[in-house]
Amino acid sequence: MVMIRDILMYMDRVYVQQNGVENVYNLGLMIFRDQVVRNPVIRNHLRETLLEMVAKERRGEVVDRGSVKNACHMLMVLGLDSRSVYEEDFERPFLEQSADFYRVESQKFLAENSASVYIKKVEARINEEAERATHYLDKSTEEPMVKVLEEELISKHMKTIVEMENSGVVHMLKNNKTSDLACMYKLFIRVSNGLQAMYGCISTYLREQGRAMVTEDEGNKNAIVYIQNLLSLKDRFDYFLHESFSDDRRFKQIISSDFEFFINLNTKSPEYLSLFIDDKLKKGVKGMSEQEIENVLDKSMVLFRFLEEKDVFERYYKQHLAKRLLLNRSVSDDSEKNMISKLKTECGCQFTSKLEGMFKDMTVSNSTMEEFKSHITQTSTNLHGVDLFVRVLTTGFWPTQSATKCNVPNSPRLAFEAFRRFYLGKHSGRQLSLQPQLGSADLTR
Repeated sequence: MVMIRDILMYMDRVYVQQNGVENVYNLGLMIFRDQVVRNPVIRNHLRETLLEMVAKERRGEVVDRGSVKNACHMLMVLGLDSRSVYEEDFERPFLEQSADFYRVESQKFLAENSASVYIKKVEARINEEAERATHYLDKSTEEPMVKVLEEELISKHMKTIVEMENSGVVHMLKNNKTSDLACMYKLFIRVSNGLQAMYGCISTYLREQGRAMVTEDEGNKNAIVYIQNLLSLKDRFDYFLHESFSDDRRFKQIISSDFEFFINLNTKSPEYLSLFIDDKLKKGVKGMSEQEIENVLDKSMVLFRFLEEKDVFERYYKQHLAKRLLLNRSVSDDSEKNMISKLKTECGCQFTSKLEGMFKDMTVSNSTMEEFKSHITQTSTNLHGVDLFVRVLTTGFWPTQSATKCNVPNSPRLAFEAFRRFYLGKHSGRQLSLQPQLGSADLTR
């Protein structure tokens, strides 16, 4: 055609342009297309030959890729700036044959393999077809070909893959098969509603695990173990989220929703969480650095966000904090204030105002006792051998305590009366009531 075009170059330049007809080269292609390539016998033979060569390669046989590539290129050229010839004579029947091939193969794969092996085979097939389109089919065939694979190998079998006994999603979760879950995620995200199929199964499993933790032997639960188990479960699924699901926002929301569901099934969850934090903030907790305590508090705040009855948690937390402060059991003021700061960030100033007031009372009490000791020294007040230390607590900040009848021995009673006179002398109009059940005493010989 090139030689004929060159011979008739003058006609192309003059006659063709003046009369608006096809140039010699295009006219030759059209004649070759209509009279040769689209001759019914040749057309069918060419199509069947190309399809058979692709089928052989899929079965693992070696074929002449160069011949297939040249034939596909020829069909593209014969379209004269259009894909119509390539589409009609090869691509459409190729996609139909591919759908039939993978429809059968998917059934065979599922019958003979576990879910893990199946998804790896699907991934390999997708890569093979993409590589085939790049090397000897027209590049534009890759997208519709991959769509066929996704439909036949993934979309039609999602429920079967996910729920496969001893190899599906639940099996992968139980056995920490993070790489298999990641492969499934990468495949399922390609198709419509793919992730919903995975997430539905994962959510059901997570809720079953969580429900068992919060309801099993409900009357005999250890609060520390209870919360630690929930934190371990959260860590485990956060690991799946990061390692298998690329920190997918939808999966993160499902984890949060499921935890919120089952943690609130047990009405004692707010109390147990407060007890757990109390345990970590007490003196005498061995083997934990400040950074480790900080990490535990951060994780505890994650569970706190799931609680519906945060006011119940606040009530218990105030009681536990009061005991730590009054009995001098806090591991450090910094850790205590850090926890209150976290609660304040999460729930606002009103939620933590009383907790902050408790800390303020402790600070003011220290200053008051220093002033009282100076007063004792200056006035030579007799405390009857008692080394007195008084905490002055603001009624509205601290947990309500019913007054306990207590016969205070004469010496500490007289020492307290000396403090009462000193304090009321500085703060007229205030009232002091003794709360002996919140105090402690050391006896010496």
